[in-house]
Amino acid sequence: MPHIRVEYSANMEARIDIALLCRALRDAAAATGLFPLAGIRVRALACTHAVIADGNEAHGFIDITLRLRGGRSMADRQRAAQAVFAAAQAVCADDMARQPLALSLELRDIDPELSPKTSSIRQFLPGDAK
Repeated sequence: MPHIRVEYSANMEARIDIALLCRALRDAAAATGLFPLAGIRVRALACTHAVIADGNEAHGFIDITLRLRGGRSMADRQRAAQAVFAAAQAVCADDMARQPLALSLELRDIDPELSPKTSSIRQFLPGDAK
């Protein structure tokens, strides 16, 4: 954990380097020291159809969901949310200054009793990334 999901209006692909955004979010989550690198997942999905505010096609959005396995303190959850959001703001700052962009983040707790997990990823990572 965490799992970070980025949904964005399709017009953002011409405005923001989405791969760079994903890496920045991963790096910010890792830099908090709260999460092992092997547990961080970032997914980005373009929304082909979106209507924002008055329908002006220049409007864009990036909505980030940060999902964490339950049990972390409020202070740790706030630190994680703030770090990931700050990274998104940094990547989007130039575009946001020039064009209409709604940027948001929501942190959600995952109930570990209702969310079974398994992975072989750690087996394939170098020792320091496990």
